Amino acid sequence: MALPGLTRLDHIGFTVPNLEQAHTWLVDVLGCEYMYSLGPFGSSDDWMSEHLNVDARTVMRQLRFYRCGEQAVFEVFEYQAEEQRTAVPRNSDVGGHHVALYVEDLDVAVAYLRERGVPVLGEPTVSAGPSQGQRWVYFLSPWGMQFELVSYPDGKAYDRAPSDFQR
Repeated sequence: MALPGLTRLDHIGFTVPNLEQAHTWLVDVLGCEYMYSLGPFGSSDDWMSEHLNVDARTVMRQLRFYRCGEQAVFEVFEYQAEEQRTAVPRNSDVGGHHVALYVEDLDVAVAYLRERGVPVLGEPTVSAGPSQGQRWVYFLSPWGMQFELVSYPDGKAYDRAPSDFQR
């Protein structure tokens, strides 16, 4: 059974501490295309709590949409909230996450990030098993959010023989 009508991922939303800083990084470093902005949004009743699972008095200062590459759309928020948590979750934390971006040449992309002072976590890792043929590396945004570069120009082992890896 599947979610009726599900066809694809539409967008990824994330919150940043400073929307101008995020805009500059997303456009100038990652090369995302700025699309449009909305906001501010707030409510004198419980709308924010009911619809967005935030404190009722939270104000969404602004949100902006960006297209990154051929498919990814980022919905980037800046909120003002009285008890806002500012610690970025690690992957091991509940709610931890990362955004993976596919690149054609991982080494060229890593060199590009390093030339721009972007923190790259270690050296690219070679995957094994069903992901054999893939290389990846994590990097950090200026606000500490984890991103990943991934590349598998000749496909993954799973793509060539999916039945070998299904249980």
